[in-house]
Amino acid sequence: MPPEEGRHEPVSPFSSTNIDRLSASPHRKRIRISYGDRYIPNRESVNLQAGFSLKPESSATDERVPTRSSENELDIQRIEEANRTFTEVLRSELFGDEVPSSEPGRTPPPVNTEYSSNGSVTPPRSHPSAPSTPSRNLFTFMSPSARRTPTRQINGATLDVENEAFSLSPVRFQSQKMLLSPRKQLRSISKVPFRVLDAPELADDFYLNLVDWSSSNILGVGLSRSVYLWNAASGGVSKLCQLPENDLVTSVAWLQEGKYLAVGSHRGIVQIWDAEAERKLRTMDGHSSRVGSLAWHGHILSSGSRDKSILLRDVRDPGSYFRRLTGHKQEICGLKWSCEDDKLASGGNDNKLFVWNSTSDTPLLKFTEHIAAVKAIAWSPHQRGILASGGGTADRRIKFWNTMTNRQINEIDTGSQICNLVWSKNSNEIVSAHGYSQNQIAIWKYPSMRQVTALTGHTCRVLYLAISPDGQTIVSGAGDETLRFWNVFGKGRPEYREVTLLDAVPQLR
Repeated sequence: MPPEEGRHEPVSPFSSTNIDRLSASPHRKRIRISYGDRYIPNRESVNLQAGFSLKPESSATDERVPTRSSENELDIQRIEEANRTFTEVLRSELFGDEVPSSEPGRTPPPVNTEYSSNGSVTPPRSHPSAPSTPSRNLFTFMSPSARRTPTRQINGATLDVENEAFSLSPVRFQSQKMLLSPRKQLRSISKVPFRVLDAPELADDFYLNLVDWSSSNILGVGLSRSVYLWNAASGGVSKLCQLPENDLVTSVAWLQEGKYLAVGSHRGIVQIWDAEAERKLRTMDGHSSRVGSLAWHGHILSSGSRDKSILLRDVRDPGSYFRRLTGHKQEICGLKWSCEDDKLASGGNDNKLFVWNSTSDTPLLKFTEHIAAVKAIAWSPHQRGILASGGGTADRRIKFWNTMTNRQINEIDTGSQICNLVWSKNSNEIVSAHGYSQNQIAIWKYPSMRQVTALTGHTCRVLYLAISPDGQTIVSGAGDETLRFWNVFGKGRPEYREVTLLDAVPQLR
């Protein structure tokens, strides 16, 4: 049973025998050394590479390039842009306009090629290097009146602003223009949260899911026995419900339309609340232990419990559930429905990742490559059938699966416990929340999985993660009892999707 994530004599060439043997050779030929006033080395027998530790130019260039696995993508882009600017300014200062620019996309100088009789291209022959003829006439004369240079009137005198003799800048005028020219704005992500909210009694439990952000911009948070709602537009906080004294909130999940909130409890009860009216609509049972994960798919609500089962509930049906899915050997800690088809991904403390549908009692796919609990699950909104999963402390890997072909397509070792995953709606990037021992949020570029940046600030493991309805902001919750809001993504294209109203609304009312 995997452990719970919440609670690794040889003989010397200079021995005395060898020394006696060397001194006992009387017939060695003495080498005569002649001295002179000059020393001219024989470079044919000298290995300059070894003698002077010289490295080829390619390796020296590679050594200056930062390793992408050890630095963030944004930092690498800034370094590359700074190096590119420095190189161009240096070339301008040293050579002026004589040396062509090294910017990518410039056409290289033509190479002398020879054509054979049949029209094919023959590689150029090697010729000894010779001095090249200047490309311009060195003796061309232009009168000062014909030169077009910017001037400025100061105290009635006309001054040439490009005259280097009167410049106070350490660089030439052309270099100044290059430095002041507009450049492409690099992406900037603030590593400081723009808002921090206190969340007293936010449980430090790996298996729970206590934070969810609705499509109507309302954040639902489970704290101890109560559920609180935070309005992101107005900043107001309201208390939705409070469970009895012998119970605790263990999971919350919003319906896609954002009006109804499902609440799972420690006693195995699932409640559905109307958040606008602040009224409980119904209570459903069926589990014998706590409900740690919830997920909506239209009018179907799935709940995963410590009793190792998943219940599929149709809220239009007066019954508590219509199908029980069994296959996991330990607690269910992660549930996510695919937004494009009828597939449910489930992760458990038995290190297993299963994919189900609502019409079968057996899993469609089984992935057993993780070696720790699988709580972090996310379906890609950009490519159909791509599923990401993250393992706990003993695993630390994000794995990507193609559920259309039943194959693993990629993985990366993050070096830390993975507690949650969220895919960006606006860009093909994925956010991971980490626990032991980094306690950070990491943003990755997919499919290269280069780390864009890392956000730190939480003092305990980051267990909860949600994304705003506009896709620009993420909220993280940790065992340090704080909620931190980060603005990490820009505006994306508007998302057009068919909004299906809940058919059971008249019955629930």
